[in-house]
Amino acid sequence: MKRSESRILIVDDEQDTCANLRDILGEFGFTVDTADDPLAALAMVEERPYDVALLDLRMPGLDGIELCRRIRERWTGTVRLIVTAYADPEATAAAASAGAYRVLTKPVDARLLMGLIEAVLEQPLVLVVDDDRDLCHSLEDVLVQVGFRCGVTHSASDLERQITGPVPQVFLVDLRLADEDGMSLLNRIRHHHPRSRTILITAHHDEMAARMGEAEAVGATVCLKPFETRELIERIRGSLTDSQTSQP
Repeated sequence: MKRSESRILIVDDEQDTCANLRDILGEFGFTVDTADDPLAALAMVEERPYDVALLDLRMPGLDGIELCRRIRERWTGTVRLIVTAYADPEATAAAASAGAYRVLTKPVDARLLMGLIEAVLEQPLVLVVDDDRDLCHSLEDVLVQVGFRCGVTHSASDLERQITGPVPQVFLVDLRLADEDGMSLLNRIRHHHPRSRTILITAHHDEMAARMGEAEAVGATVCLKPFETRELIERIRGSLTDSQTSQP
């Protein structure tokens, strides 16, 4: 991903901190927005997607943990980094439970921050769409550990809200969602993101056997539950390779 195409949000109630980080990241070519009020930051998140959000832990009105959680609900593909002068184990655990990618200590080392942002933006984004919340969070943990960015959403309607956000390279879509059939959702994903790849996952083997040809005809692959984690990771990597070789 080109730096000029990446949008970063910095949220800190210290205006000097916002300005300093904006200047540093701006010099490296990133598009940077800042907010010194977490509620104002939420309004900005509602208007546009961000690739990375850098959030101060302690702010009046809404702390960085809750802000991280709410951003995750709106744009699941946004990488959320917590910044704090109080990086104790309790704060680190709370940040992880809210979906933060990393906790950084103030004052932020500019070189470390740049390296981290560059690294996460190079990671492929995988979006899991499944109403089994336990499965989603388990997959999120595994995929992050092997070097993917990962977002989760639990319904077609939630995905629709995020369809203009950071573009996933791979979608993992349950065939049976409460509010929409996975095949129908597959067609909408192809319309919005023709270069992305979709893997349909299902426990209904007989039904998928009848529809496998339909899915494969439009470029999707199929992974049957219960699946081995290693098998799924290889499917994702194969889909990424296929996406890259098919681009002009």
